Amino acid sequence: MPLKSKVYFTDMHTKLGEGLPKKLTRFIKAAGIEQIDFKNKFVAIKLHFGEPGNLAFLRPNYATAVADLVKKLGGKPFLTDSNTLYAGGRKNALEHLESAAYNGFTPITTGCQVIIADGLKGTDEAYVPVKNGEYVKHAKIGRAVMDADIVISLNHFKGHEFAGMGGALKNVGMGCGSRAGKMEMHSAGKPTVQTERCIGCGACYRVCQVAAPEIKNGKSKINHKKCTGCGMCIGACPTDAITASFDESLDNMNKKIAEYAIAVLEGRPSFHISLAVDISPHCDCLSENDVPIVPNVGMFASFDPVAIDCACADAVNKQPINPGSLLAQKGHTHDDYFKDLSDITDWRNCAKHAEKLGLGSQQYELITIK
Repeated sequence: MPLKSKVYFTDMHTKLGEGLPKKLTRFIKAAGIEQIDFKNKFVAIKLHFGEPGNLAFLRPNYATAVADLVKKLGGKPFLTDSNTLYAGGRKNALEHLESAAYNGFTPITTGCQVIIADGLKGTDEAYVPVKNGEYVKHAKIGRAVMDADIVISLNHFKGHEFAGMGGALKNVGMGCGSRAGKMEMHSAGKPTVQTERCIGCGACYRVCQVAAPEIKNGKSKINHKKCTGCGMCIGACPTDAITASFDESLDNMNKKIAEYAIAVLEGRPSFHISLAVDISPHCDCLSENDVPIVPNVGMFASFDPVAIDCACADAVNKQPINPGSLLAQKGHTHDDYFKDLSDITDWRNCAKHAEKLGLGSQQYELITIK
């Protein structure tokens, strides 16, 4: 039986003179963040800037509170996320930075720089060995994240249509993967070309190390016998004509997320903060958000990303269902709200696999901070 990890919790109640950002600062200090030596260290604060149009993402005030504390402790914080695999408002660094600024994340508002971890086109990646990896041998992680000395996960806890839920493991694992890394997690196969979008420019051919893209009649086609599945062509394509197959089983995808999280966190200090507020049924990657499925729960913090995910899920499952939410429409027919929302997947596969590989424990001791 794995040892129980400590997970700290506080609710969203405030008092005169202490708003939520100040409470968050006091809370994470009580949870032990000061045990980390931040002096002169680069600190990646990994969060989701929110897709334009979505209003469920964490407000930048929370990021400011974390960054300010890191600076007081002598660290050099920066806010970061990697580019998305899909062609939305965050597929390259320029659009990603514009989206982040649109949603309030700028050096002026947060007091620290915003860096897109995998660079301009999502191809600036580090190949990181996965300790005891069963599905991934070398994870493709945004280089800026791997260049940091310390990783802090600041996560909006929510549901997710494919992973089951968006917790600390997904924020770090999927979130820190480069575009090619995200392709690896989502796909069992290799990328394909949407012919109607292809302009035959040859950008995919120029970045390919094995000459897999073949340009014929003004269109590219990827020779899967040559293709190694590295995904570099996805970032290189100027018209988003090259896409992942999205054919991996969701069980395997969740296990790959766990292995990517191990690649990011292994060998350096990390700390995990999850805010279970505005708990939307789907990811903040969507350009809209639905009614929260349950009332706001509170703030969680831990050195263990597995334990904090389990604690958040357990707490959400104890809440009443919000009338008018997608969860209310679907009804509570499974043993878990997130399974009710998307019964094609199970978030626990990620937690179980992460525990199996030694990243953390599903068993936890919940410590409440007033």
